[in-house]
Amino acid sequence: MADDDVLTIYRDGLDFFGSTVQAVPDGAWRRSSPCAGWTALDVLGHVGETTRLGAVILKGEPFEPSSYDPPGTAVDGDPAFWWNQQAAKARQTLGDGVDLDREVDSPMGRRTVREGLSFPAADLYLHGWDLGTATGQQVVIPDEAIAFIRGMFAYIPEDAARRPGVFDAAKPAPEGASPTEELIAFTGRDPRHVGG
Repeated sequence: MADDDVLTIYRDGLDFFGSTVQAVPDGAWRRSSPCAGWTALDVLGHVGETTRLGAVILKGEPFEPSSYDPPGTAVDGDPAFWWNQQAAKARQTLGDGVDLDREVDSPMGRRTVREGLSFPAADLYLHGWDLGTATGQQVVIPDEAIAFIRGMFAYIPEDAARRPGVFDAAKPAPEGASPTEELIAFTGRDPRHVGG
């Protein structure tokens, strides 16, 4: 992976997730999502808090992991406006130039910025699909993001990735699955989930 790939995927992911947030219809935030026990608002709260925390870590500031339960309680006011605030802070942090090899403290211990950004970058696309599915949107993950996420999984030990609260065991992709559906099944989700 080229040095700036993770930055490009992350920046594009902020836009990808944001466009899904903006398209959520009125009254759809309480619908169930493909993430067990979470509503669409919970998906937004989780991604927004992860994005906020990432910006704090990138700046080298002290951090405290989020403890919102359910995650949707993190969302303050209008969901789309709240997301725009979190995304703007992340973009501002990235806009100053980022040393991807710099080590920072994170909830997972000392890591390089490159390592620390990879998982949140993937989350923007996977949870963008979750949010879109929950709210009746047809979400297609771009090919470059699919390749990035597949590549990321190649470096994560199976026991670290496939555990409660992270990813379920891979599911078989349905016949005729699109690349997005194949990825979603690989991450343990039902690619034909119907939100409600």
